[in-house]
Amino acid sequence: MITTPDHAELFHRDFANLVANIEQAVLGKQACVRIALACLFTGGHLLLEDMPGTGKTSLAKAVARSVQGDHKRVQFTPDLLPGDITGGKIYDLESRTMALSRGPIFANVLLADEINRASPKTQSALLQAMEEEIVTIDGQNLPLPAPFMVIATQNPIEQAGTYPLPEAQLDRFLVRTELGYPDADATVRLLSEAALRDRSVNVRPLITPAGVVDRQKLTAGIHVDTSVLQFVNDIATATRHDSQVQVGVSVRGCLGLVRLAKTWAAAQGRHFVIPDDVKDLAVEALSHRLVLTVEAEFRDVRQGAVIRRIMERIDAPVGVRAR
Repeated sequence: MITTPDHAELFHRDFANLVANIEQAVLGKQACVRIALACLFTGGHLLLEDMPGTGKTSLAKAVARSVQGDHKRVQFTPDLLPGDITGGKIYDLESRTMALSRGPIFANVLLADEINRASPKTQSALLQAMEEEIVTIDGQNLPLPAPFMVIATQNPIEQAGTYPLPEAQLDRFLVRTELGYPDADATVRLLSEAALRDRSVNVRPLITPAGVVDRQKLTAGIHVDTSVLQFVNDIATATRHDSQVQVGVSVRGCLGLVRLAKTWAAAQGRHFVIPDDVKDLAVEALSHRLVLTVEAEFRDVRQGAVIRRIMERIDAPVGVRAR
């Protein structure tokens, strides 16, 4: 499917309505709301990483509630087991047979709250689902509903009782982003409405799961010029040869950035990607995929700073136009 200017304009209007709907729950964070929705319409998974009390869970719940489909929440704890997420076979006393019990992962949107508090064994229960959108239980491959999205939250500061996400798990998240604290006006408004404990209850479901899938197909048809693809490859290649990076961006990371840039372009009413789309998204789409050297970590170098430094020294293509 080739996306036309009319298709892109329609997507732009729908996207803006969803942003306004979700902003009722997360005040003053339009940029984060937009990138979370872009992740949804790209068919990716979202990792929200920030300090406690910044609205990570509120944003995750608001995105989930904006979709009319099924959404589940799992509070990740050290005693959580893989079967608590995927489900399994249980003995049915009435039929005297083993029956399938589906876990909360069988949902359109799965909210994995404080994901790094569960053990690596439990975290690994999400690997197959996030990559292949199927779950294997007792040798049987079970497809997950479409769309399927994992929205995970984690606190990067507190280390007691947590298990860092392995690189293979991080690489399956399309986007990692931070919310930060709200500005003064948004904070005052939040304080004036302190009686409302869960702001996400104001979010209305505006789109069906089928509608999400249709728009994912629409964004896939956005045109990307070869020069923009080369720009993405140049960024990834530079990360692999950077002195502060031990493991650079993978091909999966490049594919994810291109797909996300297509959605970002459509959200702005364009049917083609420009270099600025790549620049806008590179930090959120690529930084969590880097493994820094021990020396860089000792010096407290940030992955996002590495991506920004690399983009500053790579010339972006000029004169990119629609096909």
